[in-house]
Amino acid sequence: MSFVRIEGVPHHVEVAGSGPVCVLSAGLGLAWFDWDAVVERLAPWRTVVRFDRPGSGLSGHARVPPTLVGEAERIVRILDALALPGPATVVGHSLAGFHCEAFARLFPVRTSGLVLLDSSVEERPRVRVPRGARVGAAQVVGAVLSGAGVPWALGPAVRRVAVRGDVASAEAVRRVYGASRVLRGSLLEYATYGDAALELAALRRDFPLRERLPVTVLAAAAYEGGARRWLTRQRALAASLDATFRVAEPAGHLLMRDAPGAVAEAVLASGGIP
Repeated sequence: MSFVRIEGVPHHVEVAGSGPVCVLSAGLGLAWFDWDAVVERLAPWRTVVRFDRPGSGLSGHARVPPTLVGEAERIVRILDALALPGPATVVGHSLAGFHCEAFARLFPVRTSGLVLLDSSVEERPRVRVPRGARVGAAQVVGAVLSGAGVPWALGPAVRRVAVRGDVASAEAVRRVYGASRVLRGSLLEYATYGDAALELAALRRDFPLRERLPVTVLAAAAYEGGARRWLTRQRALAASLDATFRVAEPAGHLLMRDAPGAVAEAVLASGGIP
């Protein structure tokens, strides 16, 4: 277990394996241990980097509301802190799909592949409430709930309900989801989700992906009542990125836990097997 400090915030980072670099970035509210099964499969072939964003996992508090460009730059800074300047395959799950696609567009020389795992999709992004009001509300709610002890009392239980068949240790879950910083960080990411979608739409207009960049979209099929529509949206995302489209079945949104083999295969295929 190690930490790197970026803009004064300690970032929890785990590195395993050897070979070409890949970076794993999880969706809103998840932690480094959600990648365990994928890391086991990738480590013989890849130098695997996984990290917790501020306000998630074991990283420090989120001091400022996130921005999409800021999250892309965060990946660069983590790789630089680890002395891994070479190109990397970036793997983004859910909301982090926005972050990793932004990285690939803004830092093409440092990107060897892009893998999107059941990535967030917003075909017509928009926000109706000013950013300042949304951020302010998230901060107030986070402070009130944290002051009332809600994270410690209910956080681990909510995690267990949300993640069916969770294999994470009770100690790790308590350490992460019993912390107020995780509740506050998750609320901030949720409150600024629409801003990230708008930022990505702008980047797509102004910063094309590098020519012949390997891109894979891996979607989950097990969405009760909405699987067909979701897969249609994921397939359209893949088409817009000229990406390979794959479906993991059966699997829910947490692909790294439900289908780690499919995730590892997608990463290895995207970056090239050494």
